[in-house]
Amino acid sequence: MKIEKRWIISFIIISIVCITGAFWPTVTENSYVLSEFGTTDHIVPADVAWMLTSCCLVLIMTPGLSFFYGGMVGRKNVISTMLQSFICLGVVTLLWVVVGFSLAFGDPVGFGSGEHFYSFFGNPTTFAFMDYVGVLPHKQLANTIPFMLFALFQMKFAIIAPAIITGSFAERVRFISYLLFISLFTIFIYAPLCHSVWYPTGILGSYFGVKDFAGGTVVHMSSGFAALAGVLVLGKRKNSAHIPTNIPFVLLGTGMLWFGWFGFNAGSALAANGTAAMAFATTTTSSAAAMLTWVFFDRMNGRKVSALGACIGAVVGLVAITPAAGFVSVPESMFFGFITALVSNSVVNCRFSKRFDDTLDVFACHGVGGIMGMILTAIFAHGEDASLLHGGWNVFGHHMMALVLVSIFTFFGAYFLFKVTNFIIPLRVSEENEHIGLDLSQHDETLDPKLKPITEAHYG
Repeated sequence: MKIEKRWIISFIIISIVCITGAFWPTVTENSYVLSEFGTTDHIVPADVAWMLTSCCLVLIMTPGLSFFYGGMVGRKNVISTMLQSFICLGVVTLLWVVVGFSLAFGDPVGFGSGEHFYSFFGNPTTFAFMDYVGVLPHKQLANTIPFMLFALFQMKFAIIAPAIITGSFAERVRFISYLLFISLFTIFIYAPLCHSVWYPTGILGSYFGVKDFAGGTVVHMSSGFAALAGVLVLGKRKNSAHIPTNIPFVLLGTGMLWFGWFGFNAGSALAANGTAAMAFATTTTSSAAAMLTWVFFDRMNGRKVSALGACIGAVVGLVAITPAAGFVSVPESMFFGFITALVSNSVVNCRFSKRFDDTLDVFACHGVGGIMGMILTAIFAHGEDASLLHGGWNVFGHHMMALVLVSIFTFFGAYFLFKVTNFIIPLRVSEENEHIGLDLSQHDETLDPKLKPITEAHYG
């Protein structure tokens, strides 16, 4: 059997990374640790317990997403679609340990000085291979939990962002190309955006005043616009019509996502406190409102009430409330879910959307949901100078400027990375392999026991 060079190179890379880890020197205490970190006396056990739980909740969202997407695609592509989400647990985890966390939360790189210093990304060497990341709490980023726990919590967000993108180009992407793209996306789009919004000196958070409690901007807008870029680069499937294979999978995935989202949103309080409780409440209320709005709006437009529609509506509500979960009241969260479900449903079913082959309507749900969440947060977020209703037009204007900048950066950045990926390794499978289905052509696995593994000639 002839093994392609791309797989040999992939194996060499993972070998180098893991062997390097075996010999990476352990960093001892020095002036950096003393200046940036507190002591174990500052750790709050209740916060640690809640954040450990939240890490588990957010992690389960990625397998949940794989069921959610896997049930929607055609029978020939269920396994490949699910694996594209699931593999992010491996790829992004190692990227995060080696360099991703440093790019997101390392020493800031930017311009200005003093109170007017604004940064775009972190120094990639600050926490390389988790240097300095241990049991001590970080004074600025998480002062009541071990810094390692904060890094792991943020890692789960980084994992699910590229996994969300997979639904847009399902049934036609080459697996090895996809692995390259999500690596580039994590390093060049997700990590810098994460730093810009959530790091204390990040330009979007500190200068534009972007409020993103749990990732509506960082996770959902970035993945939504990247999904749109992927659709444009890869083009349409040869046969874009398919019947969802397993609606119970979609229901199961939605339940896992809803369950995990409590860690996603309430965990973003980084403490076991009242803010976490409020985020927990607004999360489930927004999702409930969006789910019901979606199914009733479908019926109003002559479509049947469907389990698929109910599931999509619930997820749209979760996306919408994410940036505002800890900043708004429970009644306001109902409006978040309601209005976002109306807008997203309209985008999914409009004629213009049908011109693009976004397989599972990722942009219409996550991209549009993220945009709506960001706009609504800029209107309703509580706190001094926090939003239009609590600070005026100037605050709202800055937020909208940031929305435009994020949209441009994530769309054109992802478009460029897709082009780079396609130049290195073609993104699309062959027409023959697309007809066979990605389960067999890419992985030699199938849901249908009657089908036999194909020959090696079909791989790639």
